[in-house]
Amino acid sequence: MNDHARPGQHVPARPGTSAMTREALLDTTARSVPARNTAALSPEPLSEQTLARHAERVRVPGYDRAALTPAVVHFSVGGFHRAHQLVYFDDLAEQGETGWGVIGVGLRSPAMRDALRPQDYLYTVVERSRDGERARVVGSMVDYHFAPEAPDAVLAALTDPRTRLVTMTVTGTAYRIDPRTGEFDPDDDDVRADLDDPHHPRSLFGYIVEGLDRRRRAGQPPFTVLSCDNMQQNGETTRAAVVGFAGLRDEVLARWIVDSVSFPGSMVDRITPSTSLEDRDDVARRFGVDDRWPVITEPFSQWVMEDEFCNGRPPLEDVGVQFVPDVGGYELMKTRLLNAGHSALGHLGRLAGHVRMDEVMADPDLSEYVTRLMAEEIAPLLPAPAGIDLDRYQRTLLARFADPAIADRLERLCRRGSSKMPLYVLPSLRAALDAGRRADLLTLAVAGFCRYLRGTDLQGRPFPLHDERAEELRALAVAGGTDPRPLLGVRAVFGDLGDRPEFVEALTGVLHQLDRDGVRATLAARLDAADPVRHDAANPAPSRRGRPPSARRRTPDPTGTTLAATVAGSSLMPA
Repeated sequence: MNDHARPGQHVPARPGTSAMTREALLDTTARSVPARNTAALSPEPLSEQTLARHAERVRVPGYDRAALTPAVVHFSVGGFHRAHQLVYFDDLAEQGETGWGVIGVGLRSPAMRDALRPQDYLYTVVERSRDGERARVVGSMVDYHFAPEAPDAVLAALTDPRTRLVTMTVTGTAYRIDPRTGEFDPDDDDVRADLDDPHHPRSLFGYIVEGLDRRRRAGQPPFTVLSCDNMQQNGETTRAAVVGFAGLRDEVLARWIVDSVSFPGSMVDRITPSTSLEDRDDVARRFGVDDRWPVITEPFSQWVMEDEFCNGRPPLEDVGVQFVPDVGGYELMKTRLLNAGHSALGHLGRLAGHVRMDEVMADPDLSEYVTRLMAEEIAPLLPAPAGIDLDRYQRTLLARFADPAIADRLERLCRRGSSKMPLYVLPSLRAALDAGRRADLLTLAVAGFCRYLRGTDLQGRPFPLHDERAEELRALAVAGGTDPRPLLGVRAVFGDLGDRPEFVEALTGVLHQLDRDGVRATLAARLDAADPVRHDAANPAPSRRGRPPSARRRTPDPTGTTLAATVAGSSLMPA
Protein backbone atom coordinates (compact mmCIF):
# COMPACT_ATOMS: atom_id res chain seq x y z
CA MET A 1 0.00 0.00 0.00
CA ASN A 2 1.53 3.33 -1.08
CA ASP A 3 1.28 6.21 1.34
CA HIS A 4 0.74 9.34 -0.72
CA ALA A 5 0.57 11.72 2.23
CA ARG A 6 3.19 14.32 3.06
CA PRO A 7 3.56 16.05 6.43
CA GLY A 8 1.18 18.98 6.75
CA GLN A 9 -0.63 18.05 3.57
CA HIS A 10 -4.04 17.18 5.04
CA VAL A 11 -6.61 19.97 5.15
CA PRO A 12 -10.34 19.85 5.90
CA ALA A 13 -12.51 18.58 3.06
CA ARG A 14 -15.03 20.85 1.37
CA PRO A 15 -18.44 20.05 -0.17
CA GLY A 16 -18.85 19.53 -3.91
CA THR A 17 -19.53 22.39 -6.29
CA SER A 18 -21.07 22.97 -9.67
CA ALA A 19 -19.55 21.39 -12.76
CA MET A 20 -17.00 23.42 -14.67
CA THR A 21 -17.13 23.92 -18.41
CA ARG A 22 -14.04 23.07 -20.41
CA GLU A 23 -13.89 26.63 -21.71
CA ALA A 24 -14.00 28.08 -18.21
CA LEU A 25 -11.25 25.72 -17.08
CA LEU A 26 -8.92 27.23 -19.64
CA ASP A 27 -9.75 30.79 -18.63
CA THR A 28 -7.22 31.39 -15.91
CA THR A 29 -8.69 34.84 -15.30
CA ALA A 30 -12.20 33.49 -14.70
CA ARG A 31 -12.07 34.43 -11.04
CA SER A 32 -9.54 35.60 -8.52
CA VAL A 33 -7.91 33.06 -6.21
CA PRO A 34 -8.30 33.84 -2.49
CA ALA A 35 -5.16 33.94 -0.41
CA ARG A 36 -4.25 30.68 1.28
CA ASN A 37 -4.83 31.02 5.00
CA THR A 38 -2.18 28.51 6.07
CA ALA A 39 0.76 29.82 4.03
CA ALA A 40 2.22 33.15 3.04
CA LEU A 41 3.01 31.91 -0.48
CA SER A 42 0.59 32.91 -3.21
CA PRO A 43 -0.54 30.37 -5.86
CA GLU A 44 2.06 29.69 -8.53
CA PRO A 45 1.50 28.23 -12.01
CA LEU A 46 2.34 24.56 -12.37
CA SER A 47 5.22 23.63 -14.66
CA GLU A 48 8.46 21.67 -14.69
CA GLN A 49 10.34 24.78 -13.62
CA THR A 50 8.15 25.39 -10.57
CA LEU A 51 8.08 21.81 -9.24
CA ALA A 52 10.78 22.39 -6.64
CA ARG A 53 8.80 25.20 -5.09
CA HIS A 54 5.54 23.22 -5.19
CA ALA A 55 7.32 20.37 -3.40
CA GLU A 56 7.12 22.41 -0.21
CA ARG A 57 3.34 21.95 -0.15
CA VAL A 58 2.40 18.90 -2.22
CA ARG A 59 3.98 15.67 -3.37
CA VAL A 60 5.73 16.11 -6.73
CA PRO A 61 7.49 13.63 -9.02
CA GLY A 62 10.74 12.50 -7.43
CA TYR A 63 12.05 10.96 -10.64
CA ASP A 64 13.68 12.49 -13.71
CA ARG A 65 10.79 13.02 -16.13
CA ALA A 66 13.27 13.41 -18.99
CA ALA A 67 14.22 9.75 -18.45
CA LEU A 68 10.65 8.51 -19.11
CA THR A 69 10.36 6.34 -22.22
CA PRO A 70 7.12 6.98 -24.15
CA ALA A 71 5.81 3.40 -24.26
CA VAL A 72 2.05 3.97 -23.81
CA VAL A 73 -0.36 5.83 -26.08
CA HIS A 74 -3.70 6.64 -24.47
CA PHE A 75 -6.78 7.74 -26.42
CA SER A 76 -9.22 10.16 -24.76
CA VAL A 77 -7.54 11.70 -21.73
CA GLY A 78 -10.27 12.73 -19.31
CA GLY A 79 -10.56 13.14 -15.59
CA PHE A 80 -10.82 9.43 -14.91
CA HIS A 81 -7.69 8.50 -16.86
CA ARG A 82 -5.75 11.19 -15.05
CA ALA A 83 -7.09 10.08 -11.64
CA HIS A 84 -6.49 6.39 -12.33
CA GLN A 85 -4.15 4.93 -14.94
CA LEU A 86 -1.72 7.86 -15.07
CA VAL A 87 -1.42 7.72 -11.28
CA TYR A 88 -0.40 4.06 -11.44
CA PHE A 89 2.23 4.84 -14.10
CA ASP A 90 3.42 7.73 -11.94
CA ASP A 91 3.79 5.31 -9.02
CA LEU A 92 5.83 3.00 -11.27
CA ALA A 93 8.18 5.82 -12.18
CA GLU A 94 8.59 6.68 -8.50
CA GLN A 95 9.86 3.14 -7.99
CA GLY A 96 12.51 3.66 -10.67
CA GLU A 97 10.59 1.99 -13.52
CA THR A 98 10.78 4.80 -16.09
CA GLY A 99 10.09 2.69 -19.17
CA TRP A 100 6.34 3.44 -19.30
CA GLY A 101 5.76 7.12 -20.00
CA VAL A 102 2.40 8.01 -21.53
CA ILE A 103 1.47 10.04 -24.62
CA GLY A 104 -2.10 11.33 -24.58
CA VAL A 105 -4.27 11.61 -27.69
CA GLY A 106 -7.49 13.61 -28.04
CA LEU A 107 -9.96 12.91 -30.81
CA ARG A 108 -12.76 15.45 -30.26
CA SER A 109 -11.52 18.54 -28.44
CA PRO A 110 -8.17 20.32 -27.99
CA ALA A 111 -9.18 21.50 -24.49
CA MET A 112 -7.03 19.02 -22.57
CA ARG A 113 -3.99 19.75 -24.73
CA ASP A 114 -4.47 23.49 -24.28
CA ALA A 115 -4.75 23.07 -20.52
CA LEU A 116 -1.80 20.73 -20.01
CA ARG A 117 0.77 21.84 -22.57
CA PRO A 118 1.64 25.10 -20.73
CA GLN A 119 2.09 22.96 -17.61
CA ASP A 120 4.52 20.54 -19.33
CA TYR A 121 1.71 17.94 -19.05
CA LEU A 122 1.86 18.05 -15.25
CA TYR A 123 -1.38 18.22 -13.28
CA THR A 124 -2.64 17.93 -9.72
CA VAL A 125 -4.66 15.05 -8.27
CA VAL A 126 -6.50 15.87 -5.04
CA GLU A 127 -7.87 12.98 -2.99
CA ARG A 128 -10.84 13.99 -0.87
CA SER A 129 -12.44 12.08 1.97
CA ARG A 130 -14.14 12.67 5.29
CA ASP A 131 -10.67 12.77 6.83
CA GLY A 132 -9.46 15.67 4.71
CA GLU A 133 -7.54 16.22 1.46
CA ARG A 134 -4.11 15.46 0.09
CA ALA A 135 -2.63 16.53 -3.21
CA ARG A 136 0.06 15.25 -5.54
CA VAL A 137 1.42 16.36 -8.88
CA VAL A 138 1.47 13.58 -11.49
CA GLY A 139 4.24 13.56 -14.10
CA SER A 140 3.80 10.34 -16.08
CA MET A 141 2.36 12.02 -19.19
CA VAL A 142 5.18 13.12 -21.47
CA ASP A 143 3.29 14.49 -24.49
CA TYR A 144 -0.19 15.06 -25.89
CA HIS A 145 -1.52 15.27 -29.45
CA PHE A 146 -4.89 16.49 -30.68
CA ALA A 147 -5.43 14.06 -33.53
CA PRO A 148 -7.43 16.26 -35.95
CA GLU A 149 -4.60 18.82 -35.91
CA ALA A 150 -1.65 16.42 -35.60
CA PRO A 151 -2.56 13.11 -37.26
CA ASP A 152 1.01 12.43 -38.35
CA ALA A 153 2.25 12.84 -34.79
CA VAL A 154 -0.34 10.34 -33.55
CA LEU A 155 0.64 7.81 -36.21
CA ALA A 156 4.33 8.38 -35.45
CA ALA A 157 3.65 7.57 -31.79
CA LEU A 158 1.72 4.42 -32.73
CA THR A 159 4.52 3.20 -35.00
CA ASP A 160 7.38 4.17 -32.69
CA PRO A 161 9.10 0.88 -31.71
CA ARG A 162 9.14 2.11 -28.12
CA THR A 163 5.32 2.08 -28.03
CA ARG A 164 4.23 -1.27 -26.56
CA LEU A 165 0.79 -0.52 -25.16
CA VAL A 166 -2.24 1.42 -26.45
CA THR A 167 -4.99 2.17 -23.94
CA MET A 168 -8.32 4.00 -24.10
CA THR A 169 -11.09 5.47 -22.00
CA VAL A 170 -13.89 6.24 -24.44
CA THR A 171 -17.62 5.60 -24.10
CA GLY A 172 -19.13 2.18 -24.70
CA THR A 173 -20.87 3.39 -27.87
CA ALA A 174 -17.49 4.30 -29.40
CA TYR A 175 -16.77 0.59 -29.91
CA ARG A 176 -19.67 0.34 -32.34
CA ILE A 177 -20.54 -3.26 -31.57
CA ASP A 178 -24.02 -4.30 -32.65
CA PRO A 179 -25.60 -5.86 -29.51
CA ARG A 180 -27.65 -8.26 -31.62
CA THR A 181 -24.81 -9.66 -33.74
CA GLY A 182 -21.72 -8.88 -31.65
CA GLU A 183 -20.06 -7.53 -34.79
CA PHE A 184 -18.51 -4.17 -35.59
CA ASP A 185 -20.99 -1.68 -37.08
CA PRO A 186 -19.35 0.59 -39.67
CA ASP A 187 -22.38 2.91 -39.99
CA ASP A 188 -20.53 6.08 -38.95
CA ASP A 189 -19.19 8.99 -40.98
CA ASP A 190 -15.66 8.81 -39.53
CA VAL A 191 -15.49 5.03 -39.94
CA ARG A 192 -16.65 5.24 -43.55
CA ALA A 193 -14.08 7.95 -44.24
CA ASP A 194 -11.36 5.77 -42.70
CA LEU A 195 -12.34 2.78 -44.82
CA ASP A 196 -12.26 4.96 -47.95
CA ASP A 197 -8.90 6.52 -47.01
CA PRO A 198 -7.28 4.28 -44.38
CA HIS A 199 -3.90 6.03 -44.42
CA HIS A 200 -5.42 9.27 -43.09
CA PRO A 201 -7.56 8.06 -40.17
CA ARG A 202 -10.10 10.06 -38.18
CA SER A 203 -11.67 7.49 -35.86
CA LEU A 204 -10.27 5.67 -32.83
CA PHE A 205 -10.11 2.30 -34.55
CA GLY A 206 -8.95 3.89 -37.79
CA TYR A 207 -5.85 5.10 -35.94
CA ILE A 208 -5.27 1.83 -34.09
CA VAL A 209 -5.62 -0.35 -37.19
CA GLU A 210 -3.50 1.95 -39.36
CA GLY A 211 -0.82 1.96 -36.66
CA LEU A 212 -0.88 -1.84 -36.48
CA ASP A 213 -0.74 -2.15 -40.28
CA ARG A 214 2.29 0.12 -40.52
CA ARG A 215 4.05 -1.90 -37.85
CA ARG A 216 3.19 -5.14 -39.65
CA ARG A 217 4.56 -3.86 -42.96
CA ALA A 218 7.73 -2.63 -41.22
CA GLY A 219 8.29 -5.99 -39.54
CA GLN A 220 7.76 -4.53 -36.07
CA PRO A 221 5.97 -6.37 -33.27
CA PRO A 222 2.46 -5.09 -32.53
CA PHE A 223 1.38 -3.23 -29.44
CA THR A 224 -1.11 -4.56 -26.90
CA VAL A 225 -4.55 -2.89 -27.00
CA LEU A 226 -6.08 -2.39 -23.54
CA SER A 227 -9.55 -0.97 -22.93
CA CYS A 228 -10.04 0.80 -19.60
CA ASP A 229 -13.76 1.37 -20.13
CA ASN A 230 -16.62 0.26 -17.89
CA MET A 231 -17.91 -2.56 -20.05
CA GLN A 232 -18.36 -6.23 -19.47
CA GLN A 233 -15.85 -8.19 -21.55
CA ASN A 234 -14.13 -4.98 -22.60
CA GLY A 235 -11.15 -6.95 -23.89
CA GLU A 236 -13.27 -9.07 -26.21
CA THR A 237 -15.30 -6.02 -27.23
CA THR A 238 -12.11 -4.20 -28.19
CA ARG A 239 -10.89 -7.24 -30.11
CA ALA A 240 -14.20 -7.42 -32.01
CA ALA A 241 -14.01 -3.71 -32.89
CA VAL A 242 -10.38 -3.74 -34.04
CA VAL A 243 -10.62 -7.01 -35.97
CA GLY A 244 -14.03 -6.06 -37.39
CA PHE A 245 -12.75 -2.73 -38.67
CA ALA A 246 -9.58 -4.32 -40.04
CA GLY A 247 -11.58 -7.03 -41.80
CA LEU A 248 -13.58 -4.40 -43.69
CA ARG A 249 -10.30 -2.93 -44.84
CA ASP A 250 -7.99 -5.92 -45.44
CA GLU A 251 -8.65 -9.57 -44.53
CA VAL A 252 -4.94 -10.36 -44.41
CA LEU A 253 -4.39 -7.57 -41.92
CA ALA A 254 -7.34 -8.77 -39.85
CA ARG A 255 -5.89 -12.30 -39.67
CA TRP A 256 -2.50 -10.92 -38.60
CA ILE A 257 -4.18 -8.96 -35.80
CA VAL A 258 -6.07 -12.05 -34.63
CA ASP A 259 -2.83 -14.03 -34.53
CA SER A 260 -0.50 -11.36 -33.14
CA VAL A 261 -2.28 -8.73 -31.02
CA SER A 262 -3.41 -9.12 -27.40
CA PHE A 263 -6.55 -7.54 -25.98
CA PRO A 264 -6.53 -8.10 -22.21
CA GLY A 265 -9.70 -7.42 -20.26
CA SER A 266 -9.59 -5.00 -17.35
CA MET A 267 -11.71 -3.58 -14.54
CA VAL A 268 -11.09 -0.03 -13.33
CA ASP A 269 -12.64 1.76 -10.38
CA ARG A 270 -12.22 5.22 -8.90
CA ILE A 271 -15.03 7.74 -8.46
CA THR A 272 -13.90 10.93 -10.18
CA PRO A 273 -16.36 13.86 -10.26
CA SER A 274 -16.15 16.57 -12.90
CA THR A 275 -13.81 19.39 -11.97
CA SER A 276 -15.51 22.70 -11.17
CA LEU A 277 -14.29 26.29 -11.22
CA GLU A 278 -14.48 26.25 -7.44
CA ASP A 279 -12.34 23.09 -7.35
CA ARG A 280 -9.62 24.80 -9.36
CA ASP A 281 -9.70 27.84 -7.13
CA ASP A 282 -9.66 25.63 -4.05
CA VAL A 283 -6.55 23.76 -5.24
CA ALA A 284 -4.82 27.10 -5.78
CA ARG A 285 -5.86 28.43 -2.37
CA ARG A 286 -5.19 25.33 -0.28
CA PHE A 287 -2.10 23.95 -1.97
CA GLY A 288 -0.66 26.96 -3.80
CA VAL A 289 -0.87 25.20 -7.18
CA ASP A 290 -2.34 27.25 -10.02
CA ASP A 291 -3.43 24.29 -12.15
CA ARG A 292 -5.55 24.88 -15.25
CA TRP A 293 -7.32 21.51 -14.91
CA PRO A 294 -6.78 19.64 -11.64
CA VAL A 295 -8.49 16.34 -10.87
CA ILE A 296 -10.62 15.68 -7.79
CA THR A 297 -11.11 12.06 -6.74
CA GLU A 298 -11.57 9.67 -3.83
CA PRO A 299 -8.81 7.76 -1.99
CA PHE A 300 -10.11 4.38 -3.23
CA SER A 301 -8.62 3.02 -6.46
CA GLN A 302 -8.66 -0.42 -8.05
CA TRP A 303 -7.34 -1.89 -11.29
CA VAL A 304 -7.70 -5.56 -12.19
CA MET A 305 -6.57 -6.93 -15.54
CA GLU A 306 -5.76 -10.09 -17.43
CA ASP A 307 -2.11 -10.94 -17.90
CA GLU A 308 -2.24 -11.17 -21.69
CA PHE A 309 0.27 -8.85 -23.38
CA CYS A 310 2.04 -9.33 -26.71
CA ASN A 311 4.97 -6.90 -26.44
CA GLY A 312 6.03 -6.87 -22.82
CA ARG A 313 3.99 -5.31 -20.04
CA PRO A 314 4.49 -2.76 -17.29
CA PRO A 315 5.15 -4.31 -13.85
CA LEU A 316 1.98 -2.76 -12.47
CA GLU A 317 1.64 -5.49 -9.86
CA ASP A 318 4.40 -3.59 -8.03
CA VAL A 319 1.99 -0.69 -7.48
CA GLY A 320 -1.08 -2.69 -6.54
CA VAL A 321 -2.68 -3.78 -9.82
CA GLN A 322 -4.16 -7.29 -9.70
CA PHE A 323 -3.36 -9.59 -12.61
CA VAL A 324 -5.87 -12.41 -12.94
CA PRO A 325 -6.58 -15.16 -15.50
CA ASP A 326 -10.15 -13.92 -16.11
CA VAL A 327 -11.40 -10.46 -15.18
CA GLY A 328 -15.04 -11.27 -15.97
CA GLY A 329 -16.21 -11.72 -12.38
CA TYR A 330 -14.65 -8.43 -11.30
CA GLU A 331 -16.25 -6.61 -14.25
CA LEU A 332 -19.67 -8.01 -13.37
CA MET A 333 -19.31 -7.09 -9.71
CA LYS A 334 -18.28 -3.52 -10.43
CA THR A 335 -20.61 -2.70 -13.32
CA ARG A 336 -23.71 -4.32 -11.83
CA LEU A 337 -23.26 -2.96 -8.32
CA LEU A 338 -21.37 0.34 -8.49
CA ASN A 339 -22.35 1.51 -11.98
CA ALA A 340 -25.90 0.22 -11.72
CA GLY A 341 -26.24 1.87 -8.31
CA HIS A 342 -25.03 5.15 -9.79
CA SER A 343 -27.55 4.92 -12.63
CA ALA A 344 -30.50 3.99 -10.41
CA LEU A 345 -29.78 6.69 -7.83
CA GLY A 346 -28.89 9.29 -10.44
CA HIS A 347 -32.27 9.16 -12.17
CA LEU A 348 -34.44 8.73 -9.08
CA GLY A 349 -32.41 11.27 -7.10
CA ARG A 350 -32.76 13.86 -9.85
CA LEU A 351 -36.51 13.28 -9.99
CA ALA A 352 -36.66 13.80 -6.23
CA GLY A 353 -34.89 17.15 -6.58
CA HIS A 354 -31.43 16.16 -5.35
CA VAL A 355 -28.26 17.45 -6.99
CA ARG A 356 -25.40 15.40 -5.47
CA MET A 357 -24.87 11.78 -4.53
CA ASP A 358 -24.16 12.52 -0.87
CA GLU A 359 -27.56 14.27 -0.70
CA VAL A 360 -29.17 11.17 -2.15
CA MET A 361 -27.47 8.92 0.40
CA ALA A 362 -28.58 11.22 3.22
CA ASP A 363 -32.18 10.68 2.04
CA PRO A 364 -33.32 7.65 4.12
CA ASP A 365 -35.71 6.36 1.45
CA LEU A 366 -33.17 6.42 -1.38
CA SER A 367 -30.41 5.11 0.87
CA GLU A 368 -32.50 2.11 1.88
CA TYR A 369 -33.52 1.61 -1.72
CA VAL A 370 -29.99 1.27 -3.08
CA THR A 371 -28.89 -0.83 -0.10
CA ARG A 372 -31.63 -3.36 -0.78
CA LEU A 373 -31.38 -3.11 -4.57
CA MET A 374 -27.79 -4.31 -4.34
CA ALA A 375 -28.30 -6.87 -1.59
CA GLU A 376 -31.59 -8.44 -2.61
CA GLU A 377 -31.87 -8.20 -6.39
CA ILE A 378 -28.37 -7.80 -7.85
CA ALA A 379 -25.74 -9.44 -5.63
CA PRO A 380 -27.52 -12.83 -5.44
CA LEU A 381 -27.14 -13.07 -9.23
CA LEU A 382 -23.38 -12.50 -9.18
CA PRO A 383 -20.53 -14.97 -8.81
CA ALA A 384 -18.14 -13.70 -6.16
CA PRO A 385 -14.66 -13.14 -7.62
CA ALA A 386 -11.84 -14.95 -5.90
CA GLY A 387 -10.91 -13.28 -2.64
CA ILE A 388 -13.86 -10.87 -2.62
CA ASP A 389 -16.53 -10.69 0.08
CA LEU A 390 -19.58 -9.31 -1.78
CA ASP A 391 -21.33 -8.24 1.43
CA ARG A 392 -18.34 -6.19 2.43
CA TYR A 393 -17.93 -4.81 -1.08
CA GLN A 394 -21.51 -3.51 -0.99
CA ARG A 395 -20.98 -1.81 2.36
CA THR A 396 -17.86 -0.16 0.98
CA LEU A 397 -19.76 1.11 -2.06
CA LEU A 398 -22.46 2.64 0.13
CA ALA A 399 -19.86 4.44 2.21
CA ARG A 400 -18.14 5.74 -0.94
CA PHE A 401 -21.45 6.96 -2.37
CA ALA A 402 -22.25 8.81 0.87
CA ASP A 403 -18.93 10.63 1.26
CA PRO A 404 -19.75 14.38 1.24
CA ALA A 405 -16.15 15.23 0.38
CA ILE A 406 -16.61 13.70 -3.08
CA ALA A 407 -20.16 14.99 -3.58
CA ASP A 408 -20.50 13.50 -7.05
CA ARG A 409 -23.08 15.38 -9.08
CA LEU A 410 -26.09 13.47 -10.35
CA GLU A 411 -25.87 15.27 -13.67
CA ARG A 412 -22.61 13.43 -14.37
CA LEU A 413 -24.03 10.07 -13.31
CA CYS A 414 -27.06 10.51 -15.58
CA ARG A 415 -25.07 11.32 -18.72
CA ARG A 416 -25.34 8.82 -21.59
CA GLY A 417 -28.05 6.87 -19.81
CA SER A 418 -29.10 5.19 -23.05
CA SER A 419 -25.69 3.49 -23.21
CA LYS A 420 -25.29 2.93 -19.44
CA MET A 421 -28.64 1.31 -18.68
CA PRO A 422 -28.18 -1.56 -21.19
CA LEU A 423 -24.71 -2.23 -19.78
CA TYR A 424 -25.27 -1.83 -16.04
CA VAL A 425 -28.93 -2.23 -15.01
CA LEU A 426 -30.84 -4.18 -17.66
CA PRO A 427 -28.62 -7.32 -17.57
CA SER A 428 -29.52 -7.88 -13.90
CA LEU A 429 -33.18 -7.24 -14.65
CA ARG A 430 -33.21 -9.79 -17.47
CA ALA A 431 -31.37 -12.33 -15.33
CA ALA A 432 -33.89 -11.88 -12.52
CA LEU A 433 -36.88 -12.18 -14.86
CA ASP A 434 -35.42 -15.26 -16.57
CA ALA A 435 -34.82 -16.89 -13.19
CA GLY A 436 -38.31 -16.09 -11.93
CA ARG A 437 -36.95 -13.84 -9.18
CA ARG A 438 -38.60 -10.72 -7.81
CA ALA A 439 -37.38 -7.58 -9.59
CA ASP A 440 -39.44 -4.80 -7.98
CA LEU A 441 -36.43 -2.61 -7.23
CA LEU A 442 -34.77 -3.15 -10.60
CA THR A 443 -38.09 -2.30 -12.27
CA LEU A 444 -38.17 0.91 -10.24
CA ALA A 445 -34.69 1.76 -11.56
CA VAL A 446 -35.99 1.38 -15.13
CA ALA A 447 -39.05 3.46 -14.29
CA GLY A 448 -36.83 6.19 -12.90
CA PHE A 449 -34.87 6.24 -16.15
CA CYS A 450 -38.03 6.35 -18.29
CA ARG A 451 -39.51 9.18 -16.23
CA TYR A 452 -36.17 11.04 -16.21
CA LEU A 453 -36.15 11.00 -20.02
CA ARG A 454 -39.06 13.45 -20.07
CA GLY A 455 -36.52 16.09 -19.04
CA THR A 456 -38.31 17.39 -15.93
CA ASP A 457 -38.36 16.42 -12.28
CA LEU A 458 -41.62 15.58 -10.51
CA GLN A 459 -42.20 19.27 -9.73
CA GLY A 460 -41.98 20.06 -13.43
CA ARG A 461 -38.56 21.73 -13.24
CA PRO A 462 -36.65 21.10 -16.49
CA PHE A 463 -33.12 19.73 -16.68
CA PRO A 464 -30.93 19.00 -19.70
CA LEU A 465 -30.55 15.48 -21.06
CA HIS A 466 -26.93 14.71 -21.92
CA ASP A 467 -27.39 11.67 -24.13
CA GLU A 468 -26.58 10.76 -27.72
CA ARG A 469 -30.25 9.77 -28.13
CA ALA A 470 -31.68 12.67 -26.11
CA GLU A 471 -33.99 14.10 -28.78
CA GLU A 472 -35.40 10.72 -29.81
CA LEU A 473 -35.90 9.38 -26.28
CA ARG A 474 -37.34 12.60 -24.83
CA ALA A 475 -39.97 12.71 -27.57
CA LEU A 476 -40.97 9.09 -26.93
CA ALA A 477 -41.02 9.54 -23.16
CA VAL A 478 -43.22 12.64 -23.36
CA ALA A 479 -45.55 11.04 -25.91
CA GLY A 480 -45.90 7.83 -23.90
CA GLY A 481 -46.26 9.43 -20.49
CA THR A 482 -46.96 6.57 -18.10
CA ASP A 483 -47.12 4.12 -21.01
CA PRO A 484 -43.55 2.82 -21.45
CA ARG A 485 -44.20 0.95 -24.68
CA PRO A 486 -42.98 3.72 -27.04
CA LEU A 487 -39.66 3.83 -25.18
CA LEU A 488 -39.41 0.06 -24.90
CA GLY A 489 -39.69 -0.06 -28.67
CA VAL A 490 -36.14 1.34 -28.90
CA ARG A 491 -34.57 -2.08 -28.96
CA ALA A 492 -31.04 -0.68 -29.18
CA VAL A 493 -31.57 0.46 -25.57
CA PHE A 494 -34.16 -1.88 -24.05
CA GLY A 495 -33.68 -5.02 -26.14
CA ASP A 496 -36.62 -7.42 -25.88
CA LEU A 497 -38.06 -6.09 -22.60
CA GLY A 498 -41.04 -4.69 -24.50
CA ASP A 499 -41.91 -8.27 -25.50
CA ARG A 500 -42.45 -9.30 -21.85
CA PRO A 501 -46.09 -8.43 -20.99
CA GLU A 502 -45.73 -8.95 -17.25
CA PHE A 503 -42.74 -6.63 -17.07
CA VAL A 504 -44.45 -3.99 -19.23
CA GLU A 505 -47.46 -4.10 -16.90
CA ALA A 506 -45.28 -3.78 -13.80
CA LEU A 507 -43.29 -0.91 -15.30
CA THR A 508 -46.50 0.89 -16.28
CA GLY A 509 -47.74 0.61 -12.71
CA VAL A 510 -44.55 2.12 -11.29
CA LEU A 511 -44.65 5.01 -13.78
CA HIS A 512 -48.26 5.74 -12.78
CA GLN A 513 -47.26 5.67 -9.13
CA LEU A 514 -44.27 7.98 -9.64
CA ASP A 515 -46.45 10.58 -11.35
CA ARG A 516 -49.26 10.26 -8.83
CA ASP A 517 -47.44 9.81 -5.52
CA GLY A 518 -43.88 11.00 -6.05
CA VAL A 519 -40.52 9.32 -5.51
CA ARG A 520 -40.65 8.73 -1.75
CA ALA A 521 -44.12 7.22 -1.59
CA THR A 522 -43.27 5.02 -4.57
CA LEU A 523 -40.05 3.92 -2.91
CA ALA A 524 -41.88 3.02 0.30
CA ALA A 525 -44.49 1.01 -1.57
CA ARG A 526 -41.95 -0.82 -3.69
CA LEU A 527 -39.70 -1.60 -0.74
CA ASP A 528 -42.71 -3.05 1.07
CA ALA A 529 -43.60 -5.07 -2.03
CA ALA A 530 -40.09 -6.48 -2.14
CA ASP A 531 -40.25 -7.63 1.51
CA PRO A 532 -41.96 -11.03 1.17
CA VAL A 533 -39.27 -12.67 -0.96
CA ARG A 534 -35.64 -12.46 0.17
CA HIS A 535 -34.03 -15.25 -1.87
CA ASP A 536 -30.41 -15.38 -0.70
CA ALA A 537 -29.86 -11.64 -0.30
CA ALA A 538 -26.49 -10.55 0.99
CA ASN A 539 -27.92 -8.12 3.55
CA PRO A 540 -31.63 -8.88 4.15
CA ALA A 541 -33.44 -6.06 5.86
CA PRO A 542 -36.07 -6.62 8.53
CA SER A 543 -39.66 -6.29 7.40
CA ARG A 544 -40.94 -2.74 7.08
CA ARG A 545 -44.52 -3.82 7.64
CA GLY A 546 -46.29 -2.39 10.62
CA ARG A 547 -43.53 0.08 11.42
CA PRO A 548 -44.02 3.85 11.58
CA PRO A 549 -42.30 5.77 8.75
CA SER A 550 -39.43 6.87 10.98
CA ALA A 551 -38.66 3.25 11.78
CA ARG A 552 -38.50 2.31 8.12
CA ARG A 553 -35.38 4.29 7.38
CA ARG A 554 -31.94 2.79 7.36
CA THR A 555 -28.69 4.44 6.35
CA PRO A 556 -25.41 2.80 5.36
CA ASP A 557 -23.15 1.62 8.14
CA PRO A 558 -20.89 4.62 8.78
CA THR A 559 -18.08 2.29 9.74
CA GLY A 560 -18.03 1.14 6.12
CA THR A 561 -15.48 3.83 5.36
CA THR A 562 -12.83 1.74 7.08
CA LEU A 563 -13.45 -1.10 4.66
CA ALA A 564 -12.31 0.68 1.52
CA ALA A 565 -8.84 0.45 0.14
CA THR A 566 -7.56 3.94 0.70
CA VAL A 567 -4.89 4.69 -1.87
CA ALA A 568 -4.19 4.13 -5.51
CA GLY A 569 -2.50 0.83 -5.99
CA SER A 570 -4.16 -1.00 -3.12
CA SER A 571 -6.15 -4.11 -3.81
CA LEU A 572 -9.77 -4.65 -2.86
CA MET A 573 -10.80 -6.06 0.48
CA PRO A 574 -10.07 -9.77 0.94
CA ALA A 575 -12.87 -12.06 2.04
